[in-house]
Amino acid sequence: MSEQAVAESGQTASSQPVIIDCKGLGKTYVSGKLEVHALRDVDLQVMRNEFVAIMGPSGSGKSTLMNLLGCLDTPSFGSYRLNQTESANLDDDELAAVRNQEIGFVFQTFNLLARATALHNVELPLIYAGMSSRKRHERAMNALERVNLGHRWDHRPNELSGGERQRVAVARALVNNPAIVLADEPTGNLDSRTSYEIMNLFVGLHKAGQTIIIVTHEDAIARYAHRVVRVLDGNIVEDKRQTPVTPPPPPAKDEEHEAHDRSDMPKADK
Repeated sequence: MSEQAVAESGQTASSQPVIIDCKGLGKTYVSGKLEVHALRDVDLQVMRNEFVAIMGPSGSGKSTLMNLLGCLDTPSFGSYRLNQTESANLDDDELAAVRNQEIGFVFQTFNLLARATALHNVELPLIYAGMSSRKRHERAMNALERVNLGHRWDHRPNELSGGERQRVAVARALVNNPAIVLADEPTGNLDSRTSYEIMNLFVGLHKAGQTIIIVTHEDAIARYAHRVVRVLDGNIVEDKRQTPVTPPPPPAKDEEHEAHDRSDMPKADK
């Protein structure tokens, strides 16, 4: 992508409505007389249809920021508005409804029900929302088809590969048409080839209009995003737009083995 294209992408994002609006956001954990300032006075805006990577080393505060953005925790101070709703004004039941309707979560460990089919795992947010069985099935199948897994709808997690399980998790995140998809280290348990496939799935979802936030410590994963926010010691230390980079696909496992086998073969005498 050229510099002009990156600039146009930034202008397009800035013309979209604000989905996430954090002002002076902070989180302090108290244990006895000890106070740990995990997040300090964070200002952050994310527009609709942005693709953002949040980066930082262990202990930087990126996980705390993710928990606040996902309404999994509440701030100690500051303001967080998701889709124009102030999270501080919501009780526990209202926060649960926001998590179910506005945020699609994708976790490193998939978090699938072991005895449930792919279809039933995707249906879960709709069950909590009280949707009828017929509508649940239809929407869950549509979500599975969006991630190219409609043909595996009746398989349980132990019958799926790691990449397929993560695709089920992505379908579950999409099934309620959320305002944002929030992915926490979504390729952490995957090999390089499968990571490539999952990240290209996110790229396709973003092109289709989905707002995506990925929390990662890997530069290779952050390169797929159009914007990178770096967190250190509870502060945002960098917030920049970038040219997204999609690397060439890694070789398939069979190709890797074949290349390795060929390299071990003795060279023919001339």
